[in-house]
Amino acid sequence: MGMNAFCPIAPALVLAASLLAASLLTACSSGQSAAPTPAPKPPEKTVFDPLVQTEQRARDVQATIDASAERARKAADAQERGDSAP
Repeated sequence: MGMNAFCPIAPALVLAASLLAASLLTACSSGQSAAPTPAPKPPEKTVFDPLVQTEQRARDVQATIDASAERARKAADAQERGDSAP
């Protein structure tokens, strides 16, 4: 015995669910093909460019200072232990 013997509305529900799914898929599709879009062009210059460049320079200087401090710390530790210079 199939489902039709128990529920005469079942075929209509299946049809309605199928139509609903198809209409949702159609409504949600963008209508565009799957062709790749061209790469976006780089942003144009803004009034913040000098600030961003200054921040980057400051980060680079800080990295240099940190590296120098680490070398000095290692040299001091080596001298304390009586090791030869690194």
